[in-house]
Amino acid sequence: MELLIAFVIAILFGIGTYLLLSRSLLRVVLGTAILSHATHLTILTMGRLKRGEAPIYVKDALLSYSDPLPQALILTAIVINFGVTAFLLVLAYRTYQELGTADLSELRGVSDE
Repeated sequence: MELLIAFVIAILFGIGTYLLLSRSLLRVVLGTAILSHATHLTILTMGRLKRGEAPIYVKDALLSYSDPLPQALILTAIVINFGVTAFLLVLAYRTYQELGTADLSELRGVSDE
């Protein structure tokens, strides 16, 4: 199962990197969101994908417990990612409103000549 998730993570990192290198401002914002989702999957996979009981100590029990730390880290990262994505979307919208373009080459002042 971890091998399949590793392929999904690699594909998401590739798509995110491709979108970050594009010229459109909206694609850059979407690329950062996809990269963060790939990072969330990486953290989840590092915590091992297994089924287990709730991490509550029971005396004389030999159960396999699931580790709650990766899930807590991912929840925190999702909240931070939501705030960053919302900020980037508002920033991209205001940039388009003020300058009339969302092309990064035009925003830098570089022409295709």
